[in-house]
Amino acid sequence: MQKDCTDLIRRIALLIHLAEEIMNFRRGGDNLAELNESGSSSSCSLDCLSEVVGAIQAAKRLLYAALTFSGNDDASAASTDGATKKLVYQFQYVTNRLQNALANLPYDHFCISDEVQEQVDLVRAQLRRAEKKYESMSELANKKLHSQGSVKWKVNNDVTSMSSVDYEVPESQHRPQNRDYQVGFDPEEPKASDLCMDECSSVVQSDMEDVQATKSQEEVEKSDEIMIPENFLCPISFELMVDPVIISTGQTYERSNIQRWIDKGNKTCPKTQEQLQALILTPNFLMKQLISEWCQEHNVKLEEGLTTRKIKKYRSFEDGSRKRVPVKTLVRHLSFGSAHEKKAAVTEIRKLTKSSSEHRVEIAEAGAIPQLVNLLTSEDVLTQENAISCILNLSLHEQNKRLVMLSGAVSYISQVLKFGSLEARECAAATLYSLSLADENKAVIGASGVIPGLLEILEIGSARGKKDAARALLNLCMYQGNKSRAVKAGIVRPLLKLLSDSDASMVDEALYIMSVLCVHPEAKAAMANANSLLVLTEVLKTGASRSKENAAAVMFVLCKGDLEKLSWLTKLGATIPLMILAENGTGRARRKATSLLEELRRS
Repeated sequence: MQKDCTDLIRRIALLIHLAEEIMNFRRGGDNLAELNESGSSSSCSLDCLSEVVGAIQAAKRLLYAALTFSGNDDASAASTDGATKKLVYQFQYVTNRLQNALANLPYDHFCISDEVQEQVDLVRAQLRRAEKKYESMSELANKKLHSQGSVKWKVNNDVTSMSSVDYEVPESQHRPQNRDYQVGFDPEEPKASDLCMDECSSVVQSDMEDVQATKSQEEVEKSDEIMIPENFLCPISFELMVDPVIISTGQTYERSNIQRWIDKGNKTCPKTQEQLQALILTPNFLMKQLISEWCQEHNVKLEEGLTTRKIKKYRSFEDGSRKRVPVKTLVRHLSFGSAHEKKAAVTEIRKLTKSSSEHRVEIAEAGAIPQLVNLLTSEDVLTQENAISCILNLSLHEQNKRLVMLSGAVSYISQVLKFGSLEARECAAATLYSLSLADENKAVIGASGVIPGLLEILEIGSARGKKDAARALLNLCMYQGNKSRAVKAGIVRPLLKLLSDSDASMVDEALYIMSVLCVHPEAKAAMANANSLLVLTEVLKTGASRSKENAAAVMFVLCKGDLEKLSWLTKLGATIPLMILAENGTGRARRKATSLLEELRRS
């Protein structure tokens, strides 16, 4: 399995540029503190990112097990083949999980460049080919084991020691209640793919099991999440630092992480890419004291492994085996229950749909979506908010998007967007963003009249709501027919307002939408009439590097071949910023700036 380990390590290493751009996005001011329990597309995107991190962590555990595994000379051939088969299953599962996690990651949300997306697509293609190879290997391993007789293998449920696998010849058939599987000629034996998913779940489900084992009744009823300040997270691992140290560039890292970085022969700062003048690690006692005080203030136990900015307050928890109401019962309450039962059921479903993808599938298959859509017309504000949150959470699963659309939910969501509370309206915007990720939904959603409501959220919503509305509009405007609708609804004015806002928190989102719209004749004319070149030139002079790049791209489309606009551009003083961008920008920025300067020269 050494080559398989090497291949997996190489594929994960190719994702370093993806990680860098996500880190740049975080540093660029995406307000993670705005996330809350309502379930916006921002939290959806973080869920997708967490799934990528979880897949990589699962790969790490698998690599450790595979690299430390060696066949026991005294063991039977069947036992050794059984261990090899299990590793093949685990490689197949982890490969599939990583490929799916990368497929579901919302690249637009994290502003991932086209070049990096192409690199990720390459990694996904390699993972798909590897998955097919492992399927073939699993079939061969099954045939070999069958020829050697039945082998029962028991898997240690401790994920941290997953290389502990005991093998024994069975005396009798056993059912899989205790994760002991009978491998042989049993006609009711699980299929290889099902066995793979079940067995390998021990590799990747530890985080979910830990959460389930530590949730108390109080935490289920009340959200108790707090945000870790970004300065307290190691830039390499995004973990709360336990032993922070300073390197020669002045950046602070967790000691173990930066030491591993240096031990691998790297001589640059991971965050700034500056050359390290010295390899001395100086303890950052001030940062350690601040982290310690913050942990005491928020009742957080300082320990390694806090791998997310959102954590739970530390306290003694109840046993996680609390029984929950069956999904079918909850759906029945939605349909036939009293007002109180409906309210309680939709609240519980909201919690379930937020907690895992499995619950989203189970609840959708139980027929909950049409009942939740009906509750969007509820006069009770909380019930309506919970119902739209449930639909948002359910729509995160790809196959559920089609079910939501078939239920006729869009017209109801449009009404929530017009007349609901601000929280419900923002959640409706997030739901439209999620549904519009599927190309086949863009035309239907745009034709339902939601664009004016999204534009209103873009102007009056919270920071989170504005981002959700902007991303929904961006997706919808990818469809040609929606561009005209957006222009007629007056999209240009709020976009220019976002570009002019002093906090500049929505500049990139506005520029992305403008870059999609500006190729449309009506939008191009509307932007010219709104004097957008003045605002874009200001972004070109004072904006962040990514904003300058996108502004140059929009300006090039608006001004190409138009002598009057090119003359305005010169008078507005855009020449020098373009020259600077052409010299110091990214590859795409240099191309756009150079092309625009060539247009100015010819004019």
